[in-house]
Amino acid sequence: MLTLEDYLEQDARLYPDKTAIVCGAETCSYYELYRQARARSRDFSDRKGRIVAFRATPTIGFIADYLAIHMAGAIAAPMERDMPQHLFDEMAEKTAAESVPEGTADVLFTTGTTGHSKGVVISHRTIVANAGNLIAGQGFSHDLTFIINGPLNHIGSLSKVYPVIVVGATLCIIDGMRDINVFFRCLDGVAKAATFFVPATLRILLHFAAEELAKHAEKIDFIECGGAPLPHADMLELCRLLPKTRHYNTYASTETGIISTYNFNDGLCMAGCLGKPMPHSRLMITPEGTIACQGDTLMSGYLGDPELTASVLRDETVYMADMGHIDEEGRLHIDGRADDVINVGGYKVAPTEVEDQAMTFTAVRDCICTAVPHPITGQALKLLVVMAEGQRLEKRLLALHLKQRLETYKVPQLYEQVTAIERTYNGKLNRKFYKQL
Repeated sequence: MLTLEDYLEQDARLYPDKTAIVCGAETCSYYELYRQARARSRDFSDRKGRIVAFRATPTIGFIADYLAIHMAGAIAAPMERDMPQHLFDEMAEKTAAESVPEGTADVLFTTGTTGHSKGVVISHRTIVANAGNLIAGQGFSHDLTFIINGPLNHIGSLSKVYPVIVVGATLCIIDGMRDINVFFRCLDGVAKAATFFVPATLRILLHFAAEELAKHAEKIDFIECGGAPLPHADMLELCRLLPKTRHYNTYASTETGIISTYNFNDGLCMAGCLGKPMPHSRLMITPEGTIACQGDTLMSGYLGDPELTASVLRDETVYMADMGHIDEEGRLHIDGRADDVINVGGYKVAPTEVEDQAMTFTAVRDCICTAVPHPITGQALKLLVVMAEGQRLEKRLLALHLKQRLETYKVPQLYEQVTAIERTYNGKLNRKFYKQL
């Protein structure tokens, strides 16, 4: 089996002068990237078989170090770049003492909204399988420039490094989307580009730079969205602005890898659809209605926690908490998370369905549907809403809007205008925050 580093060596041999990475004013060819990684691997030669913690900075140096650690036979553990030094030192010491299975490439730490940090063990086989899925499912090609704008210690952005190297494409790394103009400058002089957004970042772009985005319609080959459900209103707007671009909703997680994807610019634009499994993955729905995944993209387990591993990984299958169903065409549709469903007097409500329809109300910029105690039904629905600048929430108008689109029991009884909605680091609604209130 070829590893990611084998593909890098192949790139350096076949097209040494091709630009591998662009990062601000700095560029690096495939030959130079391979040379740097090979040279740096000597610094990790005494760490073979051990976990190496290092900060995930949006730089060429980070990519070189990531590859170099693998070349040295060590395991890469990219950490949040702004982690306080004492926490970084604690994590580095803790991980260095842990053992991992042979063939392990990475340990990726995923922090849920409870704050409990889990180290997900990823193999070299998984990395290459993820690359293969993305190439087959989304059409990564040699002439593509892929723009990474998210943190490289998480699967959403880090996984895009894999197919870029496998096909010998170009990676453009930017430091987030705080300055939207930097993103658009990446498109200057590029004939064919693609990128990945979490829904919260895409929403910023749609509201503050829609016209500028439309100007680049001819060169944007595809956009992938993931990490959280994308509001249907945003899906429709993206298709309107970029009618020739492929727009993907993807089902993926650190534990499962990249599983399925759906180009919603297909004339149907189905909300909640996440497409068919890609070549190295399989999907099933359990009797409880939750999603289970199989294939080469799965994690090996949780670092140092066999009990937690056994709770989700059994018989080469990862069992997720996401509810879903598979349609007659074999496409996965997500129906929310099992632990997020709200019971209103015996009726089960997926809050995502309420939120999706609320986002179609013109003046709503963000929202979350939560549960509050009710003396008769046990729980009632409450909608927290962020309105557009200068707009005030008209509760009756929003309720009427929802009544036209939802069953009666799914229409919230309570409404509150707020200034912001709590989200996790990757843009997901922080539901556990509101459950604790």
